[in-house]
Amino acid sequence: MSDERVIMDEKAVSRAIARISYEIIEHNKGAEALCIVGIMSGGVAIGKRIAGKISELEKIDVPYGSLDITPYRDDISGAERADRTDMPFDVRDRNVVIVDDVIFTGRSSRAAMEAVIKKGRPRSVQLAVLVDRGHRELPIRPDYVGKNLPTAHSEKVIVTVSEKDGCDSVIIS
Repeated sequence: MSDERVIMDEKAVSRAIARISYEIIEHNKGAEALCIVGIMSGGVAIGKRIAGKISELEKIDVPYGSLDITPYRDDISGAERADRTDMPFDVRDRNVVIVDDVIFTGRSSRAAMEAVIKKGRPRSVQLAVLVDRGHRELPIRPDYVGKNLPTAHSEKVIVTVSEKDGCDSVIIS
């Protein structure tokens, strides 16, 4: 049996999402030109919650979309699947916040940036992650981090969300 430790429980995940939301509002001086994009699949639920929290706090509807990065990945050859991206808004001249559950090598984040830029020229692209576990292979650093979690390369970080898994947690194994 593998050794698993709960690093963040439901309350800790909720607090991290709230803190990230406040930091995004502060950094962007409000939410007028903001849109949130969750990376499929891990960043979708977290991104939706961040967009909802910012909308609630700022009393405006913050556009939200989900981003399929598969066609833009450099570690999968022949990605022939249809692009399942759902971004029902224009990213041009907006501050786009890309959201993911965990940042590891930085390759998913790079693919997400490429996918967003292909949709139009945003004013800025920012990155929010629930967990930063280190071990970057590319020079990418998130703007907003829920928890820095130094890990061994062999360890696995598992993020569960209530929308998909029935509960919110971050587990290391």
